[in-house]
Amino acid sequence: MQVTKLVTTCELKNCPTIYATDRGTLLFQGETPTNHGLKIPNHETLVEIPTELIRKAIRDNLI
Repeated sequence: MQVTKLVTTCELKNCPTIYATDRGTLLFQGETPTNHGLKIPNHETLVEIPTELIRKAIRDNLI
């Protein structure tokens, strides 16, 4: 899979980030929330990212 960084909340360290893949999908880097009370299948996960990151990606016509 080829991955391209689209947008992040910072440039200097690991931060919430949205990536595009060559498969026409998006990858999200963010915090793994706990104590959410949801039942998530073992093959899936939740990722928490700031709403502003999505707004920035849309505003910049990245997604």
